[in-house]
Amino acid sequence: MAEKTPFPSPTKRWHTTAQPSASHTRPELSAKGKSVVVTGGGTGIGGETARHFAAAGASRIALLGRREQPLLDNKAYIKEKFPGVEVFIKSTDVTKESDVEEAFSQFAENGKIHVLVHSAAAVGPSKDFENSVGEEYLEGINTNVAGSFWVARSFLRHSVPDAVVVAINSWGSYLSVNNNFASYCVAKLATYRLWDTVAILKPKLYIFHTQPGVILTEMNLKAGGAESFKNIKADDVSLPASFNLWLSSPEARFLKNKFLWCNWDVEELKAQAKEIESTQKFSIGLVGWPFENAN
Repeated sequence: MAEKTPFPSPTKRWHTTAQPSASHTRPELSAKGKSVVVTGGGTGIGGETARHFAAAGASRIALLGRREQPLLDNKAYIKEKFPGVEVFIKSTDVTKESDVEEAFSQFAENGKIHVLVHSAAAVGPSKDFENSVGEEYLEGINTNVAGSFWVARSFLRHSVPDAVVVAINSWGSYLSVNNNFASYCVAKLATYRLWDTVAILKPKLYIFHTQPGVILTEMNLKAGGAESFKNIKADDVSLPASFNLWLSSPEARFLKNKFLWCNWDVEELKAQAKEIESTQKFSIGLVGWPFENAN
């Protein structure tokens, strides 16, 4: 469903639910034969993303998250709807190296990983910079960075060379509107740079950074983020889930290493492919620096 954009957008059409061009029913988006890992895979964006990959025919899906029951519930849902999909679950604290490596190595025993959707995150303290408790502020940053660090390390050990990574991020990584959730915003910029470094290390990988939309996840509601959306319509969780699936397909290769909003129209992005691929468009960097002439 295309609607009037409430935010600045490079596409005229703005979506709040799954786009037709990102539908799992399209054969171009088939995930047949793919092994997929989803962190935060029990509920919210991660949980719904796993369901979209299952609908697209993924052979194997790993659901990782701290709480076991949501993982079990999502596994049951997927197995009922898509009985041919192998679903692996593992209670995993992504901030702990041993947890992450154990989960990835166990899943990869039956084949290398083709797609990673890193959805696990923590919002941190919901206080402004001046009134935040130092230890809480720094812990919020460390939790998010550590999660991406250990996941990235294990993923590199167990993935195919040209695997896809969808690193779910936030507009807060590049846009300072206020200093609420300051710890979270600092962390998201740090995790962007972490995955950007991985892209330099492994140039054959297809890494994408996304702003998933305004999604009322458990984390969002717990943090009181819903209060900020009084004048903005929340997006359906199918929006980022379907966009994540599309990013894993060959159609999205031209967006490699880019930062994208899941609300942006897929067909309009495809029409801009040549410009996007050949410039720093949709990248985080220094405004005005003539990067193309730097070499």
